[in-house]
Amino acid sequence: MSKIGKIAITIPEKVKVILGKNIINIEGPLGKKSLKIDLDIFDLKIDEGKEISIKPKNNNQTTKRLWGMNRSIINNAIIGASKGYEKILELSGVGYRAALKGNILNLQLGFSHDINFNIPDGVKIQVEKQNILKITGTDKQQVGMIAAEIKGIRPPEPYKGKGIKEQGQYILRKEGKKK
Repeated sequence: MSKIGKIAITIPEKVKVILGKNIINIEGPLGKKSLKIDLDIFDLKIDEGKEISIKPKNNNQTTKRLWGMNRSIINNAIIGASKGYEKILELSGVGYRAALKGNILNLQLGFSHDINFNIPDGVKIQVEKQNILKITGTDKQQVGMIAAEIKGIRPPEPYKGKGIKEQGQYILRKEGKKK
């Protein structure tokens, strides 16, 4: 039995969930999302527009694996449509700064050249200060992926802590050379 799969998903008042053939349409104040769920494997019940419960039709190893994952995907889509997701990145280092130029994020990270990062649709990036980026969107996976791509350009190094990190992320520091 899946511990996560058993939990019912509560639907906020602003969000509408409509079940089609094999597609769940989720509409909220921040956007729309449609998910494909295999109804041959799972029973999906929407109770008066306030709760969704998902249960497997037969109890074997593959359905146990997919049960909690499908419940989490539906829950993440509902949260994304109502509240949205955000990640805050910090640029730490001398001369490290970011600027927005239309749909392109310009990063100066101590390389001999500037890095231009194209912002995809569905994700908004705000430059709070010159060294703080705020990534927001309705899709949890896409927001996390964009944050990971930006962090991968200049990951934090352990000696001085220079690089791009998430807000509140702890960097394991190393001691430098000894005489």
